[in-house]
Amino acid sequence: MGARLPAIDTFPPLRDWQRKALVGYLRRPSEDFMAVATPGAGKTTFALRIAAELLCDGTVEAVTVVAPTEHLKTQWALAAARVGIQLDSAFRNADLHSSADFHGAVVTYAQVGMAPQVHRRRTMTRRTLVILDEVHHAGDSRTWGDGVKAAFEPAVRRLMLTGTPFRSDDNPIPFVTYERGGDGLPRSRSDSTYGYADALRDGVVRPVIFLAYSGETRWRTSAGDELAARLGDPMTPDLIAQAWRTVLDPAGDWMPQVLRAADARLQVLRDGGMTDAGGLVIATDQQAARAYARLIERHTGEKAVVVLSDDVGSSARIAAFAASEQRWMVAVRMVSEGVDIPRLAVGVYATSASTPLYFAQAIGRFVRARRQGETASVFLPSVPHLLGLASELEAERDHVLGEPKKREGFEDDLLERAQREEKASGELEKRFEVLEATAHLDQVIFDGASFGTTAQAGTPEEEEYLGLPGLLTADQVAVLLNKRQAEQLAAKRRRASEEPVPAPREPTAPRSAAERRVALRRQLNTLVAAHHHRTGLPHGKIHAELRRLCGGPPSAQATIEQLEERIATVQTL
Repeated sequence: MGARLPAIDTFPPLRDWQRKALVGYLRRPSEDFMAVATPGAGKTTFALRIAAELLCDGTVEAVTVVAPTEHLKTQWALAAARVGIQLDSAFRNADLHSSADFHGAVVTYAQVGMAPQVHRRRTMTRRTLVILDEVHHAGDSRTWGDGVKAAFEPAVRRLMLTGTPFRSDDNPIPFVTYERGGDGLPRSRSDSTYGYADALRDGVVRPVIFLAYSGETRWRTSAGDELAARLGDPMTPDLIAQAWRTVLDPAGDWMPQVLRAADARLQVLRDGGMTDAGGLVIATDQQAARAYARLIERHTGEKAVVVLSDDVGSSARIAAFAASEQRWMVAVRMVSEGVDIPRLAVGVYATSASTPLYFAQAIGRFVRARRQGETASVFLPSVPHLLGLASELEAERDHVLGEPKKREGFEDDLLERAQREEKASGELEKRFEVLEATAHLDQVIFDGASFGTTAQAGTPEEEEYLGLPGLLTADQVAVLLNKRQAEQLAAKRRRASEEPVPAPREPTAPRSAAERRVALRRQLNTLVAAHHHRTGLPHGKIHAELRRLCGGPPSAQATIEQLEERIATVQTL
């Protein structure tokens, strides 16, 4: 006797986007369907409802779920069991078939890539629905992509899920439809899209407040030269990369100061109603992860949970942390995607990995809403590229084939290898020696706009932003940040008026390019905020429209001339 069919009437109520997507799927049945939904929106529930519908009406006899990691296999099997669908998460390629007690199995992309013929035979044996979770992983390597295509071509139905349907390479994703855009480049097409902006409006996800920290850095190159720079100032890519690596060094002052600030923010959230709020530090490699955990323990007196890889025990540690009230977890790669820990509300982005895909996956760990009013706070280095990604959190992206690619962040290839192997790279270690790094709160980013002025770590100015109430709607966050900024500027003006009038002096030299850029960015953000209050349009959409009209990169990377053009343009909108 096989596994009992699931009971549709016992399923939890669907959200609006899930119901619309389900109706669209059932009205226009086709072999392939791709649903794009922001992390935390409920892709798993949507997929399991489709699986239940197809099992009950006899369209399929079996379900195969393909997930990126071993931990997600367990997570999928547990979620499916709650709605009456039994999936074998312990299936191995050597097993060939699952027990009759199961409706199907959960496997990883790596499993499929190693033995596609095993999964092809299973798919051909019974009419099968294949759910490809975070389907962009099928393009991670030619082996995985070819394996997925060979294994699941015979499937009756294929359902692709992703929260980030874009990649930084040209590997086409199997079973995804590509259509040529106006520029002639093929773009991925989804059948249902539910972006972060939509989910934020519906209260499905939390608003994310980014706290960007700059700081003074000093390091010694392999040639013995001593260099100093302020993170956040305009620099060459090489200098940005080295200053970025310097601030992330556990031996400097930057990381301890930022971790103290993040823990203070976590305490505010706990005191304000999110009593079990947890924090996550995302590290580059296991050596840094362990060092960050020691810093957290030294500051809080409580050990942090350290998750380094998909080895035995990692899934259990994540599950135990998710169900506990422990304050902090430190991870390298394990919690960057798909892992569901709804109580995570504070993040520290302490990695140099900086592709749009990785950044979106990492921020997705903090946006899952449990009740109205919960907010998330993410601390990150004040690096132009990261600030641009934070400002464009609401932007929807597609996978574009043939688009010119550029290197982003700090030695991404080397860092991706480090994240896979999770060991410190000797090649990185000998490039330079970290001498010093201090932290300053540079700005707060919310809804594409920048707030605040530079504040030293540990000062009342910093504490005003760390002490924002934890239970706020998106509109309340914007109002409060505007109010904080106005109070901060008024206090500065008062202090300036109380100072003795200095003696006349020679005219000052013209402002540097860096100073002009900072002033222009603040002016642009102020005008965008004003336009937002007039029209109700999100800051991110206004910035995106200005980029469309004027061209150029995000404002964090724009030139003085481009910023001036956008200021002139927004005044005409």
